[in-house]
Amino acid sequence: MLSSIMKHILHCCLLLVVILIFEFVSGGLQWNTNKTEQLDPWVRYGFVGALILYLLRSVTFLSLPQVLFNFVGLTIYNAFPDKVVLKGSPLLAPFICIRIVTRGDYPQLVKTNVNRNLNKCIEAGLENFQIEVVSDKPIGLVPHRRIREIVVPANYRTSSGALFKARALQYCLENSVNELADHDWIVHLDEETLMTENSVRGILNFVLDGKHQFGQGLITYANEDVVNWITTLADSFRVADDMGKLRLQFTMFHKPLFSMKGSYVVTQMAAEREVSFNNGLDGSVAEDCFFAMKAFTQGYTFNFVDGEMWEKSPFTLWDFVQQRKRWLQGILLVVHSKAIPLKKKLLLGISCYSWITMPLSTSNIVLAGLCPISCSPLIDFLCAFIGAVNIYMYVFGVVKSFSLYRFGVVRFIFCICGALSTIPFNLIIENVAVIWGIFGKKHKFYVVNKEYKLPVVLV
Repeated sequence: MLSSIMKHILHCCLLLVVILIFEFVSGGLQWNTNKTEQLDPWVRYGFVGALILYLLRSVTFLSLPQVLFNFVGLTIYNAFPDKVVLKGSPLLAPFICIRIVTRGDYPQLVKTNVNRNLNKCIEAGLENFQIEVVSDKPIGLVPHRRIREIVVPANYRTSSGALFKARALQYCLENSVNELADHDWIVHLDEETLMTENSVRGILNFVLDGKHQFGQGLITYANEDVVNWITTLADSFRVADDMGKLRLQFTMFHKPLFSMKGSYVVTQMAAEREVSFNNGLDGSVAEDCFFAMKAFTQGYTFNFVDGEMWEKSPFTLWDFVQQRKRWLQGILLVVHSKAIPLKKKLLLGISCYSWITMPLSTSNIVLAGLCPISCSPLIDFLCAFIGAVNIYMYVFGVVKSFSLYRFGVVRFIFCICGALSTIPFNLIIENVAVIWGIFGKKHKFYVVNKEYKLPVVLV
C-alpha cells in the first residue's frame, strides 16, 4: 500500500502531465517556436466581430483566481492525509452541539442518520456532546439524553424577515431556545450528512486548538451505495474544490475568500450569535455564503477541519439543476448585498460572475475552431491552464472519493472515464442553471429529495 506522501507525489505528477498534454494539444505550448503567418482578426471578422471574439475569450479569465487557488491547494498540501490523530484528550474538549436542520419531510432518514452519527461519535471517543435536530415539523425522535428535538413554531418570525434554513438557525439562537454557553461549539450538518471517525477527531482537534471561531472540512459523495452515477461523478469536482480552493483559503489565509458551504461547519457559539442568521431575504437563499462573508467582515477567522463527512449527490437530474440554480441565485444575492463590503467579497464576486458568464465562456469551445483569433502566448497558455486544471479536478475527485481497493483497477478506471464523460453534461446543466437562475425568481429555496427508497420487487 502506498504511503500518503507517495500518493500525493503521484497526484502532483499526474496533474503536471495533464496540464502539459493539454497545453501542447491546445497550442498553449508549442514545440516549434518558429513564427508562422497569422491571420488578422480585425480584417477577417471586422472590428465588431473581432471585438466580440476577444471579449468572449477574456471572459474565461474570470475563473482564473479560483483555478489558481485549486492548483496551489491541491499541490502544496498533502491531498491524501493519513488517519487523523487526536492532539488532546476528548475529556478536555468543550461541549459540542451537533446541529441538524431539516424541514421534517424525511423523518425516517433523520432518525436513521441521527442514530448513526450518535454511534459514530461515541465510537470515536467524543464525550461531551449532544445532537440537536431543528425541524419545521415534529420528527418524533426517541427520547435520549444526548438527543434534543427542536420544532420551529409556524408563527416564528425574525426581525429581518429571514426565511428557510436561516430562520430555523436563527430560532436556535433565541434566548428562550438556546442552551449553549458562549464557549461551546456547534457542528452544522444537513439531514443527510454522515460523520466519520476521522471527522470527529478533526472536530476535536479544531475545538481543542481554539484559535479560530469557524471551520469547515471535506465532504465526499461516493460512499456506500451510489444512487445516481451521473450526478455523483459530476460532484467529484466539488470534492477537488474542497481539497483545493477551500483548504487553501482556510489553511493559509484563514478567511472565506470564496465563501463556504453550509454543512460540516464548526462554529463557536459566541461568534455565531454575534454574526447571526438574521440577515433578511438576501441572506436566506444561500445563508451559508452570507453568514461566512458577514463573519469575514466582522473580523472572525476560519480554519480547515481535518477528516471527511459523507453525503449523497442529488438523485435526479431535475434536483441537480434545481440545486445549482439555488446556489447561483443565493450567491448572486450575497454579491449584490450592500451589507457586505466590496473588498471582502471581491474574489467571491469574480467567482460568481465567472459562473454567470459560463454560457459566454462555453461558446469559446465552438468559436475557437470556427473563428480562430491570434492571442499572445501568455493568454493561450493561461486559457489552456484553466481548462487543464478544471478537467483534472474531475479526475482527482474520483481518485479521492472512490477506493481502488474497494472497486478494483478496472472499475476504478471506468469511474475516472465516467467522470470525464460527465463534463459535457455538467456544462449543459450549469448553463441551464445559470440562464434559469438569472431570469427566474430569486428568493426561492428548493430542497432536493434526500431520501432514497429501494424499489419493491414482487416475487
